[in-house]
Amino acid sequence: MKANPRIAFLGTGAQGASIAADFALAGLDVTFIDQWPAHVEAMRAEGITVNMPTRTIHTPVKALHLCEIAEIKTPFDLVFLVVKAYDTRWACEMIKPVLASDGFVVGLQNGMTHEDIAQILGRERTIGAVIQIASNMWTPGVTTRQNDHDESWFALGALDPAMQPQVEVVADILRHSGRVEVNDDIRSAKWMKLIVNAAELIPSAIIDSALNDASRLPGMLDLMRKAGYEAMEAALADGATIMPIIGMPPVMSNHPERYVDEIFEEVLKTFSREDTLTTSLQDWRKGRRAEVEEVNGWVVDTLAKHGKSAPVNKRVVEIALEIEAGDLPLTKNNIDLLLQTS
Repeated sequence: MKANPRIAFLGTGAQGASIAADFALAGLDVTFIDQWPAHVEAMRAEGITVNMPTRTIHTPVKALHLCEIAEIKTPFDLVFLVVKAYDTRWACEMIKPVLASDGFVVGLQNGMTHEDIAQILGRERTIGAVIQIASNMWTPGVTTRQNDHDESWFALGALDPAMQPQVEVVADILRHSGRVEVNDDIRSAKWMKLIVNAAELIPSAIIDSALNDASRLPGMLDLMRKAGYEAMEAALADGATIMPIIGMPPVMSNHPERYVDEIFEEVLKTFSREDTLTTSLQDWRKGRRAEVEEVNGWVVDTLAKHGKSAPVNKRVVEIALEIEAGDLPLTKNNIDLLLQTS
């Protein structure tokens, strides 16, 4: 990769904007691309503002609407994909014509999106990633990032082993925004993150609650752990290896259920503030759909392929889809529907 790569962030919502802002402040050649018109216009007029626990950063940025991708003349060397998991395939098709022939796409996303990226852009141009940052965005041009650099954590890994040395270069760039580990089994690392997401994202959203509050309600922590246990069973059935992520020590338990307990506890302790809403609840409050099928649905489908069931995750999916269809209100009273499963 060249010394001063052209970088794009495709998806500059709460997560993407906060990371891309660090790149801009570091003097990197970075372009913000987003599908929210008001957000793009706000960034063009006022730059991007990132509120963090103890400081605020602000920087002018180059921002493009999606439709303006077709006007790009010079290809990007590195694209960070920070769109919803269900938007991966069309986003890859859209960015493909302006990705350099030796460029890379990094999927900073929930779910197992690395395979979707690889199918469209090639395994040799795909870098899988795991991200652990809590953030939210409600106002165009302004994002709130609840974890500063020392708490933010990423893992990167090539899908094509021959490209793994290039991942070190990308990791150095991403270190402008937090701790970065290079992993030679990124597929397993992404499974470990999906386990956490299955336990926390949709279950807490279903009861319209901040994550920490949800975990304190009678029966909820046990239910969320059970969702994680099923996700771990799916990961192992799919050939994943248990490994520490999000900065956990190598000595953490290799026992499947104890691992889930330990990593979920770390998320609640280190990465979640008292007012942290999961990305799924933010989506629902904005009237958008969440990554239901791509997280809990993935667990259900994976275990089904191996002749096994995932009753907790299946129920989570059923309730979530009812909420998204407008057949069930988003309310704390949904806890009774959830706990019937456990």
